[in-house]
Amino acid sequence: MSNYSDLAAEIEAEILTAQDLAALDAVRVSALGKTGRISGLLKTLGTLPPEERKATGAAINAVRDSVQATLDARKDVLEAEHLAKRLQSERIDLSLPSAPRPRGGVHPTMQVMDEMVAIFAEMGFEVAEGPDIEDDFHNFTALNFPEKHPAREMHDTFFFNPDEQGVRKLLRTHTSPVQIRTMISGKPPFRLIVPGRVFRCDSDQTHTPMFHQIEGLVIDKGAHMGHLKWVLETFISRFFETNDVTTQFRPHHFPFTEPSAELDVRCSWEKGELKVGSGDSWLEVLGCGMVHPNVLKSCGLDPDEYQGFAWGMGVDRLAMLKYGVPDLRDMFAADTRWLSHYGFSGFNAPNPASGLS
Repeated sequence: MSNYSDLAAEIEAEILTAQDLAALDAVRVSALGKTGRISGLLKTLGTLPPEERKATGAAINAVRDSVQATLDARKDVLEAEHLAKRLQSERIDLSLPSAPRPRGGVHPTMQVMDEMVAIFAEMGFEVAEGPDIEDDFHNFTALNFPEKHPAREMHDTFFFNPDEQGVRKLLRTHTSPVQIRTMISGKPPFRLIVPGRVFRCDSDQTHTPMFHQIEGLVIDKGAHMGHLKWVLETFISRFFETNDVTTQFRPHHFPFTEPSAELDVRCSWEKGELKVGSGDSWLEVLGCGMVHPNVLKSCGLDPDEYQGFAWGMGVDRLAMLKYGVPDLRDMFAADTRWLSHYGFSGFNAPNPASGLS
């Protein structure tokens, strides 16, 4: 028995001096493996007399259990030390500043378009959309453009090559075709706005080949110019955030409205900054008028029963006026410095409750 106790003490001493899990496993194999010291003792039980076999087997099993318990305890200690070393070596200092994340924002054009939609939605208008690529009927003919109108020429409009049927598609020059599509497919009354991209052959400080418009349309049996003026003055008051709004209609000509007018708003330019509502200057804001009877006829509506009014304005230009952008071309230059200066937070969507801008 003393030999077994000495063997147990020897193996347990080796276990306690093992410095890592690999060394501990080597001790385990040498003691409890198939050819280990304790396993070898168990194999000798068959050679002992029956009267000694039971007592010897119990003693060897006691040594094996003691060694196994010591192995498990030492393994827990070494695993804890190993984990602690890993945590220390792989430690991340969360107090250090992280790498800068890319910053984004809402483009002034999209911000202003959202502001406009919020204002008109509050007045009961719904949003309508249509394709950027149009045909001649929806873009010109249904809107009462004469056959030889300059807008139909290549120097004003982006035309595609004729298709197999000889039809030339084009990039829409205004969002008015959406009004035509809505009137043809729907039933009056209509009260809608149409925001979107439009395309014209033009490029300078205040014009770009691609820009954004928002148009409005009201068709009903009793619509008149007084309603039009109220809608536009309400919009200007809300958009420029002032109750002091004075406007005037100037006679103009558009093929799709009769009478037609341009709307000016009284303003001042103090130190180069626009102030709407007071001053000695007038600012042209948009074009408008009563929908031409020919347009109603093209959409299958009876002009003796229905009449309406429409208007259109440039979103990018109003963004320039409201937020002091000096050059329209910068809005499409993809300059991150410009965007970071004039951009808006994506978390502050314009709405009547919290404000527009």
